[in-house]
This record gives sequence, C-alpha cells and structure tokens, in this order.
Amino acid sequence: MGKQELIKYWTDNKIITNKRLIGAFKAIPRGEFILGESLNEAYGDYPLPILKGQTISQLTTVMIMINALDLKETDRILEVGAGSGYCAAIMSKIAEFVYTTEIISELVEFANNNIKRVGIKNIEVINYDGSQGYEKQAPYDKIMVTAVCPEIPPPLIEQLKEGGIIVASVPHFLGQNMIKGIKKGKELKTKSLSDFVFVPLKGRYGY
Repeated sequence: MGKQELIKYWTDNKIITNKRLIGAFKAIPRGEFILGESLNEAYGDYPLPILKGQTISQLTTVMIMINALDLKETDRILEVGAGSGYCAAIMSKIAEFVYTTEIISELVEFANNNIKRVGIKNIEVINYDGSQGYEKQAPYDKIMVTAVCPEIPPPLIEQLKEGGIIVASVPHFLGQNMIKGIKKGKELKTKSLSDFVFVPLKGRYGY
C-alpha cells in the first residue's frame, strides 16, 4: 500500500478527513524514520520494528491519535515516547513546537538523526523519563503518549493546560483502550477512541 491508497482508505471510510493532517502526512517521508531493512514496507499499515525491541506504530493508529489532539498552529505539544521521531515530525507540520521525550538513549539519537535529515527545526528530542512529563517546558496545550500506561500519569495531567487534550492508551478488560482526555479543573473528562496495542510505558509511572 502506498501513500495515496492510505489517504483514500482514510477519507473514504471517514477515519481521517482533516486536510491539514493529511497534508502533514504527505509531507513526511516515513522511509526516513524506519530501519533500512524495512524500506520496502514504509507504507504498510502495520507496526514496524525500530531499535531496542521498540516499534513504529501502525500508520492508521498514528493518524487517529494525532487527529484526536485537534492540533492548532499555536499548540505546544509534549509527546511521551519519541521512538523514531515520526509522530513528532507529522505533528510539527501543524503545531508550533513539539517536545518529545524518550527514555532509551539509542532511540534519542535515532530520532534526532531522522528529524535533522528531513530538515525539521521545531522539535526537541529529550532523553528523559516522560512518564513524569517534562516540567521545564510545561504547561502544554496537548500531550500524546505513544505507549500503554497503567493509568494516566498524574504529572501529565498537572502539566496539561486547562482545556488541553491528552491522548494515551490504558489497560481494560479486553486489552488496551486508547482514550482522549480533556482537562477540566484538576480532572480529565475522558472518552474512548478504540482498542489498540502499544508497547508498555517505561519509567516512574510506567511498568
């Protein structure tokens, strides 16, 4: 499957209809964010292995998560789990700035190299335990967690602006459930997006 076939699938089935998000997807070559041996599968709609037992998520999953953030041009985003840098790269084409944390140092270097190679300037990759958020640049308009959490880490809720959106996956009786939370006071008003499978969150508030 190629870029155009994926876009047609998303738009025909009303999975993704946001033109700015589709434009961002078109602008970022996924082949620059995966390992060389997977290049011929760059637009396969399934997860691909990267380094240290981690994966780059299925393309439809990536797009559903980013779509749920309702990104604006003025948004400052925290992403927990940079991976290869691909999600941050897509978000950077819409938002003002993306701070993306990664606890695995080899992936920090991998993501940084990928982002530099495609010439993106509005992303900072930080070698840090993102389960604790990233207090230095808080508060954030939007937060995305690219791993399954035992529960939404309290520091992430604290570092989210009032009315801000967080998208993350949490366990439920059938496996994992991706949720969208909107901050109201000190709480999140949440709704379920669907069932997905993510690698476990590492760090203080992870597994």
